[in-house]
Amino acid sequence: MAGNVVAMAPRIAVLDVDGTLVDSNYHHALAWYRAFRSLGETVPVWRLHRLIGMGGDQLVAAVGGEELEERLGDQVRDRWQQEVQPLLGELSPLPGARDLLIAVREAGHRLVLASSGKADQVDHYLDLLDARELAEAWTTSDDVESSKPAPDLLRTALAKLGEPDDAPAVVVGDSVYDVEAAKRAGMPAYVVRSGGFGDDELRAAGAVELYDTPAGLTAALDTTPLGRQR
Repeated sequence: MAGNVVAMAPRIAVLDVDGTLVDSNYHHALAWYRAFRSLGETVPVWRLHRLIGMGGDQLVAAVGGEELEERLGDQVRDRWQQEVQPLLGELSPLPGARDLLIAVREAGHRLVLASSGKADQVDHYLDLLDARELAEAWTTSDDVESSKPAPDLLRTALAKLGEPDDAPAVVVGDSVYDVEAAKRAGMPAYVVRSGGFGDDELRAAGAVELYDTPAGLTAALDTTPLGRQR
């Protein structure tokens, strides 16, 4: 159970977008499946789903090692981009996603959205969430060279706000890769279960607390460092 944590000072909320605020993980898994298969590599969808949340720069090697990365990496990523684009229109925010953004801002914290998605995808997500007036900044794949589980994206998110790497920040994500990146960046991670990972995996990775949906986190916000100022 979550403890009775009181936020004593404003913090920075670094929120993942894909899979955390927008219900996109299974669409991405399907797009990767189609991309690999179009190039003669059939990878089980369940295996691809286990890698969603990891950046595309690392996913191909995670599937088939450096040999596959060298042989097909760029081609697979290009095909993935083609396959995922038509699926964007099917995506919807997860329950309570925008309310979570509003609650964080109303509690007095700064808000940055940390996405490693392509710029056009991030634009689509911002529109879905009506988040442009809520988030002070956001990232895209153009902002980093190494994606999660490397901590670069989270540090870049802080830099977008003009904050140093050691600024007090809290990560909200949905995958073990979010949690691992947060740990490397020295930030606590609160997680929604929409990534499809088991509670034991998320806790073993270092998740502080788990919630079914963004709405669940919003309801418990005052028990986290992102609660209202007291």
